[in-house]
Amino acid sequence: MKITKIIENLFKKYIPSPFTIAVLLTLVTLALALGFTRPENQSLLNYSVDILKFWEQGIWNNGLLVFAYQMMLILVLGHVLVLSKPMSNLILKLTKYCTTTANSAMLVSTVTMLVAFFNWGLGLIFGALLARKVAEDAQRRGLKLNYPIIGASGYVGLMVWHGGISGSAPIKINEKGHIKSLMDSVSSDATLAKIPELIDYSQTVFSWWNLLIFAIVVIAVASTFYVMGKKAEPTEINLLEYNLDDSSGVPQDKGEKLDSSSILGYIIGAIILITFFLRYQKDLASLKITPNLINFFMFGLAIILHKNVKSFTNAVGKSISDVSGILIQFPLYFGIMGIMKSTGMVALISGFFVSISNATTLPIFTFFSAGLVNIFVPSGGGQWVVQGPVVVESALQLGVPLPKAIMALAYGDQVTNMLQPFWALPLLGITKLKAKEILPYTLIAMFVGSAVYLLGLLIF
Repeated sequence: MKITKIIENLFKKYIPSPFTIAVLLTLVTLALALGFTRPENQSLLNYSVDILKFWEQGIWNNGLLVFAYQMMLILVLGHVLVLSKPMSNLILKLTKYCTTTANSAMLVSTVTMLVAFFNWGLGLIFGALLARKVAEDAQRRGLKLNYPIIGASGYVGLMVWHGGISGSAPIKINEKGHIKSLMDSVSSDATLAKIPELIDYSQTVFSWWNLLIFAIVVIAVASTFYVMGKKAEPTEINLLEYNLDDSSGVPQDKGEKLDSSSILGYIIGAIILITFFLRYQKDLASLKITPNLINFFMFGLAIILHKNVKSFTNAVGKSISDVSGILIQFPLYFGIMGIMKSTGMVALISGFFVSISNATTLPIFTFFSAGLVNIFVPSGGGQWVVQGPVVVESALQLGVPLPKAIMALAYGDQVTNMLQPFWALPLLGITKLKAKEILPYTLIAMFVGSAVYLLGLLIF
């Protein structure tokens, strides 16, 4: 497809690394703050010093640094869960039902989206490993499949994740006081008074309209992959077996025996899960899902599924490279937010959106702008920090329900992951496919998903 080749070439030639983009966005924000927010009675030099102070304060904002660590744990623990023996066995069982490109693509895309709705890190790696194992199984059984379509279907979980349980925006606004702290020094006292302490999942992720939109997206995208698989020509598959079992040899000394002890693993895992239910049972009942809740549950579950400390820590070692981008990029995004909040840029940008929107069109503008921002800021957490205040301020001024406005941001952010290859890197590494091979199919999925999300925002 010519369009996918053009897009691939554009990314290769003109889009630098995500870290470079974060640096460039920082410089642009600094310049815009100097150009548009400097008080008349303050010199350029003095205001430049102030802006740099705002930037530094944003980088080391304690609340945002906690947020970054929470997002890193969500990705790492999701990956660790996939590498456990029970999850590996589930993947191998699913491959038995994949006999053609059409039914394989439909099954892989459906399961991947369902898993990603629970946890985006889990969905990303689960989809990649499932696609790889489907191809290996077909190779072993002599089945003819189109491997790029299968690989693309293992990536579509990133198109539903932000509207799911581990989505950065909905999970943070479910924390008491988060929205007000984000909008502090951005909104007026009168506007701050309108902001609720939290917005729970009954209004966002588990609202009937979001669950309906998610169900329609799953059906529409899976059906699209089925149709594409029916028409696709088989491709050559030449893969070595990807080892899902991380068990090692017999322990040699007492220290290794302790590391490999299933009794110790079950004990610590059980303690974590018992503590989890004691601490969070009321939150679960009231749908108050937070990053700490999800991570604590996955921490205990991962240790139990791995059975022992050695297997668990080995899986962590394999997964830790996933978070390098978050670790180094998030502080720069926090610095950008520090500048935008303290200089009044958020009010200026939201004022622009208010001037061109109304209560009906603001969610649509938010969807498209979030999709565009995601191309340059390929992180839902980073995007929420930067764009969230603009969306909240604009929604409050136009009377748009905050849950709807924030989910519009989530929908727009997640859908262009099918165009932005940053989060596809783990999948490409596991499947040994190239971005240009899966891009034609993920683009089609993006258009199908976008149509559903836009209709949902207009109807609901």
